[in-house]
Amino acid sequence: MVQLHVKRGDESQFLFDTTADELLETVIRQITAIYNGRLQVDRICSEILELADHGITLPPNMQGLTEEQIVELKLTDEWEERCIPSGGPVFRKDDVGKRNGHAPNDKMKVVLMKTVEEAKALVSKKQAQANVCVTMEMITEALDQLRGAVMIVYPMGLPPHDPIKMEFDNQTDLSGTQASLQVIPEHECQLWWAGKEMQRGKKLQDYIGKNEKTKLVVKIQKKGQGAPAREPLVTDEQQKQMMLHYHRRQEELKKLEEADDDSYLDSDWSDRQALKRQFQGLTNIKWGPR
Repeated sequence: MVQLHVKRGDESQFLFDTTADELLETVIRQITAIYNGRLQVDRICSEILELADHGITLPPNMQGLTEEQIVELKLTDEWEERCIPSGGPVFRKDDVGKRNGHAPNDKMKVVLMKTVEEAKALVSKKQAQANVCVTMEMITEALDQLRGAVMIVYPMGLPPHDPIKMEFDNQTDLSGTQASLQVIPEHECQLWWAGKEMQRGKKLQDYIGKNEKTKLVVKIQKKGQGAPAREPLVTDEQQKQMMLHYHRRQEELKKLEEADDDSYLDSDWSDRQALKRQFQGLTNIKWGPR
């Protein structure tokens, strides 16, 4: 298997296994799906943490309003009575005004928090450090875990306008948000290696040969952004080790210089005539009054 270490910019993303004979069209499609799938898992995890703290999302026309404004405008949340967390709610006011404040109790909150940690770990960037390849099956598993935890806490489901519900249904509109800048549409995705764009009409072996025991660092980015920056010859960790070695060497040289100092010759213990003067009683002679 050929192993691709996928990066965006200088930031590591995940490892991906394929074959040298695979079409680049297929490779790019699979890598894009995994990359965007990891982003979706991260977005859902962030929203579930908010859900655990402050309950379901208010209707769009009530978000950001104060209680006085809601009363004045005579607005009501029809989903508040329908979407009650298992075990009853605990009121935790949302200062942002996005959620209704009827949060799950501590036991149900633990269920959500624990599942978020497990899902994040499954698709984490640390998987690359552990030499574990991320697959679409792992993305699907993480989404299923999150969906199951939400169903346990909210068996009646979430409101259709809740971001978590929309993410699960793939109905989220990210236009105009910071998250949209991270997502790469499949048709706009480019794969770069060694300063060259890997063209979709070719196979992977057209660039790297037929050796199946190859590991490459490839970079993913949107079409039209030009060639990505090349990998530095020395990594940050290697540079730190070099600086540490240089500092230690400097300290060693300082100690050697101090060892060459001949000021010790002025010390009493280095005086060759000290024993003779001691026998002659001349060791404690001072000139001047006592």
